[in-house]
Amino acid sequence: MKRNILLAIILVFGMNSLFSQVKPFRFGVKVAPDFSWISPDTKDYENDGMVPGFSWGFLADITLTDNYFVKTGFSVDYVGGKLTYPHSMLLDESQSALTAGTLKRKYSLRYLEIPATIKMRTNQFNNMAFYGEIGFGGYFNLKAKGKDEFTPDGSSTVVSDDGDIKDEISFMRASMIVGAGMEYFIDESTSLIFSVDFNNGLTNVLNGKNNIDASLNERAQLYYFQLNVGVMF
Repeated sequence: MKRNILLAIILVFGMNSLFSQVKPFRFGVKVAPDFSWISPDTKDYENDGMVPGFSWGFLADITLTDNYFVKTGFSVDYVGGKLTYPHSMLLDESQSALTAGTLKRKYSLRYLEIPATIKMRTNQFNNMAFYGEIGFGGYFNLKAKGKDEFTPDGSSTVVSDDGDIKDEISFMRASMIVGAGMEYFIDESTSLIFSVDFNNGLTNVLNGKNNIDASLNERAQLYYFQLNVGVMF
């Protein structure tokens, strides 16, 4: 019975693709400036602002019907955020104890993104069509850098440091993706795309404990808006 239902579903989508005026597959490229921030869930950790970033990648639309598609592909996303939190560090090699204070860190993160969303598009009119999409994304961390400014308690002196923080970032993350956009058709199959996506982080991007209070597990989600411009073929 289950096999018959599966065959019926495949047949319906196969017939839709056969008689559809829309190509069964479309591919494209995109670039996208983004604006990202990190929202912490750990006590005494505070968001300290947005950072601008950039994304580039390849797109694929798999046709289900004339107006419904599975949208996927892959991209490289440059995102990040800023956090302020309690921290301690060794200020001088001659010291035997860590100095407590406040750390301001700017995160510069790079991810490989593989999204899977359902794209719902209107019919064309005046060479234009509008669409919305919703789905999920999987991400793999490629690189992580931190730009730190440490201020010891009771002092106005700022100690700066830059370095690799990949060990402090979770290798994988997941998100919900919601977006809306427009396609402008140059011919029957080629179109320019313009869209805005909101990337809602679902998983923890940090990996570690606070070095002043080891009972505090570092937890935070990454969020960002993307302004996509691309071409579909």
